Amino acid sequence: MPTLDSWHLRTADVAERSGYSVQQVRNLERDGVLPRATRTASGYRVYTEVHLRSALAYRALAAGTGPVEAKRIVRAAHERPAAELLAMLDAVHARLDRERAELKAAEEAVEVISAEPIGDVRPGDAMSVSELAGALGVRPSTLRHWDAERLVVPDRLTGRGTRRYSPAQVRDARIVHQLRSAGYRVDTLRALMADLPRGRRSEELAAALAARDASIAARSRALLEAAGALAVIINDPRYHDLEYR
Repeated sequence: MPTLDSWHLRTADVAERSGYSVQQVRNLERDGVLPRATRTASGYRVYTEVHLRSALAYRALAAGTGPVEAKRIVRAAHERPAAELLAMLDAVHARLDRERAELKAAEEAVEVISAEPIGDVRPGDAMSVSELAGALGVRPSTLRHWDAERLVVPDRLTGRGTRRYSPAQVRDARIVHQLRSAGYRVDTLRALMADLPRGRRSEELAAALAARDASIAARSRALLEAAGALAVIINDPRYHDLEYR
């Protein structure tokens, strides 16, 4: 096994160990994610431990926070004071924490809302667009958009075409509002809402909530993995004066 001072890796070595292609490794060097490689007399790149750790940190970060922010964070590990890097990582973890809290609130709300009885409906129980928008704290245009996207389709008054939301439709609008607040996309919700008018929480909806929870957990694990590689980079003084562009 090579020691920390004897790592000499080819581009293909870094690619194999990091899970990237040779061209992707070169692109990461071009973008400043990896330090600039030294060259042999014949022009071949020579990489070291820091290049591999930088590639691994970027790969994990990209899974945890997306490629654009991952590049920014790894470049900060190379070029900025450690306090700035830590602040950037804290911000990513804080976003995940907010997503967890919003998801939990959505799960609890959907469970309660979808179980509410909707019998004994009277004509006066229906709500107009403006009334429902006010109750949910959204704009009327939001409800019209949900109608166009077939998320919550209200009844129409004969002759005028005025939208009126029955108690069942109000319930569905409350569920959509909670799930949109938790980050669910319109196209995902369109499929999930199909079973809800029958007055029960759909298996598809429960599965989607669980999948989002698993996604958040996976991103957290990826950030934890990235932190190990980043810690070596920022704590080893040999890596502080390398050229990255």
